[in-house]
This record gives sequence, structure tokens and C-alpha cells, in this order.
Amino acid sequence: QVQLVDSGGGLVQAGGSLRLSCAASGRTFSSYTVGWFRQAPGKGREFVAAISWSALSRYYADSVKGRFTISRDNAKNTVYLQMNSLKPEDTAIYYCAADHTLSEMVDTTAASYDYWGQGTRVTVSS
Repeated sequence: QVQLVDSGGGLVQAGGSLRLSCAASGRTFSSYTVGWFRQAPGKGREFVAAISWSALSRYYADSVKGRFTISRDNAKNTVYLQMNSLKPEDTAIYYCAADHTLSEMVDTTAASYDYWGQGTRVTVSS
């Protein structure tokens, strides 16, 4: 098993930046695909970005492409989500999730991920 802890959320003005972190403990993180999902008030959980175990494959939702960057440091057991040019519609609770796989095919469906962080709140004011 792997335990995930999300951090880095906060309140930021539109156009600002935040960097979220997903720290893993337990089993080695390097054999997991890691994804970020978000859930806005009154809405379902939606895919944001994901990165394969090797970092060779990265995939982004259209709504964040060009603004968000996902990266990982396997030596530190941490995955990051750099969020730039934030918009009010990015306001949500952000969750990282892990899927134990060595496939380079990144999955965008929440049901494919077995382990989840507790979430970190991001609020973007206009």
C-alpha cells in the first residue's frame, strides 16, 4: 500500500500561481502512475493531469493544458502540480491519486486509481 498526502493549496487571485505537492509513503512510488483530480462545489470529480511512473507520459485536461504542469521526483516520492494563470473556475478541492502500474498509458478515469490523498483546497478569487 501507499499513503498519499496532498498539500500546497490556498487562496490566490486570478492570474496567480500555486504548486501542489503529493507526497507518498509506504511502498516505492516509482512504480505508480499519479494523477490529479479536482472537485468543485456541487460538481463531480474531474480529471486534471496525470504522469506515468517514468514521467515519459503526461496528460492534461483541455481546461488546464498550457497552464498546469505535472512533474515527479521519485527520489523524493513526490509528485507536483504547478498551476499558473489560475482562473476562478479552477476553484476546487484537488486530490492526488496513485495507480500501481508500469504502463505508459495514462488513465484519466478516477475509478482506475486505488489510492487517494485527503485533498487540498484551492480558491481563486476574481
